[in-house]
Amino acid sequence: MNKIYLDNNSTTQLDPIILEKMIPFFTEKFGNPSSKTHSFGWEAEAYVEKARTKISSIINSEPNELIFTSGATESNNIAILNILREYKNAHMITMETEHKAVLDVCSHLEKNGVEISYIKPKSDGIVMIENIIKNIKSNTKLISIMHANNEIGVIQPIEEIGTLCKSENIFFHVDAAQSLGKISIDVKKMNINLLSLSSHKIYGPKGVGALFIDNKIKNFKPIYWGGNQERGIRPGTLPVPLIVGFGEACKIAYNNFESEHKNILRLRNILLDKLKNNIDDLIINGDLN
Repeated sequence: MNKIYLDNNSTTQLDPIILEKMIPFFTEKFGNPSSKTHSFGWEAEAYVEKARTKISSIINSEPNELIFTSGATESNNIAILNILREYKNAHMITMETEHKAVLDVCSHLEKNGVEISYIKPKSDGIVMIENIIKNIKSNTKLISIMHANNEIGVIQPIEEIGTLCKSENIFFHVDAAQSLGKISIDVKKMNINLLSLSSHKIYGPKGVGALFIDNKIKNFKPIYWGGNQERGIRPGTLPVPLIVGFGEACKIAYNNFESEHKNILRLRNILLDKLKNNIDDLIINGDLN
């Protein structure tokens, strides 16, 4: 019996081309990039940095503004906890419809004295900028808004929110796990300070992601300790094969962005047309723009 998989928002199949690029780093290129005294470590480190450059290209950041993590969940934790634990009586703004990787961190912070405002979106799932403005306080330190929703796919006005955050001197964090490689991301143009990324949503391997940290943010600290890897922010031996795969996935997504975007839009429209023609009073849950 043939099975049809319709859950790519959850995870994608590893691209065989990417797997092929990864395999040598499980076998002959097995060095630890933290080993600075021999060629095995130097070689591993070089490939890690190549991957970092590929990933930074797709979001228009500097390579040294990226640290590798185990995925967007860890990136969200590092970003949010790092900003808010530096302040007493801090206030944060987010949305009711964020991923649990953000909402659970918020729940933890509330138990430790951080005030959180949860914005309810409009009926189409989009946040109103006016509602964000209404909730800004003198002690608001962070706004965290997901780029593309993992349930209904709505895309938030990130550039507009980023401009607001910059004008109010508020840190802006974006969970871009679902949008990477599918929607244009420019951290400079969008005034994003912190961006969470994941590999396995774009046909890369599971278990690896990244966090963009604007170089303007100083004194970023780890949330756990044990090594100096990734500027000391995310200690632990780097999973070189996964990082190489993530970099290759971003390279492929970057090179195929326009054609893939057009093809997915075409397929979506075919599906919607057939549904509309066969189901009376069809209601679309979310915004299609």
